[in-house]
Amino acid sequence: MRDGLRATPFNVTSFNAYAQEGSAPALPETRRLYNKLLSVGIKPVILTGRAEYLRASTATNLRRQGYSGWMTLLLKAPGFKGSSLAFKSSERQKLQDAGYIIVGNIGDQWSDILGAPEGARTFKLPDPMYYIG
Repeated sequence: MRDGLRATPFNVTSFNAYAQEGSAPALPETRRLYNKLLSVGIKPVILTGRAEYLRASTATNLRRQGYSGWMTLLLKAPGFKGSSLAFKSSERQKLQDAGYIIVGNIGDQWSDILGAPEGARTFKLPDPMYYIG
């Protein structure tokens, strides 16, 4: 146990195998927020640190868990060598440069929400499975 959480350090090999299964359950509160965003006309962008080769299993898993109607699903390109924080900040900057307004930035790891641009609001969610140290 670390910092009172029941989570283990992130292991990319085991996580990628799990992601490829496409069996991750949705957090009900997150899905409820997602649906609320859709209902008020916000088209969510899903920005994940998952590698591009996991696109099909990720998209299928999201749809199975009730997530649909997103604007785009952004994943790391093959060969990307930077940190998750650098990748996600860069992708948010590209969205902002293209004229999109980032109204909220939600993530379960600090690397999801730190780094500019952050958006109008940021929300750090708990992750009971793993942490990225």
